[in-house]
Amino acid sequence: MKKFIFIDRDGTLIKEPKNYQIDCISKLFFEPNVIISLSKLLRFGYKLILITNQDGLGSASFSIKHFSFVQKFMLQIFASQGILFESILICPHFEKDNCKCRKPNIELVRYWVHNNIMDRKNSYVIGDRKTDIQLAKNMGIRSFLYNAKLLSWEHITNILTTQNRSAVVLRKTNETKIYIKINLDCPIKNYINTGIEFLNHMLDQLRVHSGIYLHIDVTGDLKIDDHHTIEDIGIALGLALKKALGNKFGISRYGFTLPMDESLSSCVLDLSGRISCFFKVNFKYQFIGDLNSCMIKHFFHSLAQSMQISLHIYAKGKK
Repeated sequence: MKKFIFIDRDGTLIKEPKNYQIDCISKLFFEPNVIISLSKLLRFGYKLILITNQDGLGSASFSIKHFSFVQKFMLQIFASQGILFESILICPHFEKDNCKCRKPNIELVRYWVHNNIMDRKNSYVIGDRKTDIQLAKNMGIRSFLYNAKLLSWEHITNILTTQNRSAVVLRKTNETKIYIKINLDCPIKNYINTGIEFLNHMLDQLRVHSGIYLHIDVTGDLKIDDHHTIEDIGIALGLALKKALGNKFGISRYGFTLPMDESLSSCVLDLSGRISCFFKVNFKYQFIGDLNSCMIKHFFHSLAQSMQISLHIYAKGKK
C-alpha cells in the first residue's frame, strides 16, 4: 500500500484572495516553502493528490476558462520542479447545492478509501479549513490544519519526514537464541549481552558512533566455541538493520574513515542490495580480550550478506 497526501489548493498550496476566486495570474502566489516541502515529501515516498472545492466553477461569475488558465500555469510551475500530482479532484458546486463530492464528503476520494491501496496509518489530509480536517476523519486518516505562521509547510514536512525506523528479529537455531530490537530514530533502552565481553564493547561502539539504539540478548553454545554465536549475531543484526532501513528514503549510502591516535581504519559501505565484503585487517594476537580475532572478519561477512550491502573494511596501525 502507498502513502498519500491529499492537499487542499487555495489557502494551502497557494494564497487565497479575499474574494476566494483565483481567476487570473496576478492573483497567484505560492505559500511559503511549499515547493521545497513537496519535493522532499516526494523523495520520502509520498504520493500527492490535489483536492479542492471551487464554489460555482463554470458559472457566469467564475468561468472554467479563467480557472483553467491559472490552474495550468500553477501545475506547470510545480512540474518544472519535479512535483507531479497523482490526481486532481475538483468539486465545482456551492455548499447550498448539497452535492456528494464537496469536502468533507468522500465521494471524490472514494477510490482511495474503498480499494485498499492507501496506507491509512501514513496518509494525511493537509488543508487550511475545518472541512479538510473533517474530510480526513471521514476517510479514517490523520490531518494537518495548515497555517503559514502556526503550522507551516516546513513544520509539517519535518513531522512527516522524521521517521521511526525500527525492527525486531528473533533468530533461534540449535546453537543460538538471539533477540535483537533496533531503532534508528527513537530512543529505546540500550542493552547488549552476547556472552563475549569484547564483542559487547564492539557492538556498543557501533551503537554510540552510529546513533543507533540497540537491544541485543544472546544465548549461544560458547562452551563449544564462539563461531556459531558470532556468525548468528552478524546475520541477525544485518537482518534487523535491513528491515529497519526499509526503502532507505532520506539516507546517505556511503561510509567513513576514522583516525584514532596511531591507528587508521576505514569502513566504506554501499546500501545497494548487492552483496560483497572485503576485510583487510591484520591482527597480531589471536584474542582481543575474550574475542577470537579471526572471527571478526566472519562477523562482518555475515552482516554484509544478511543486510545485502557492499562493505569494505581496512585498518592499520602500530602493533
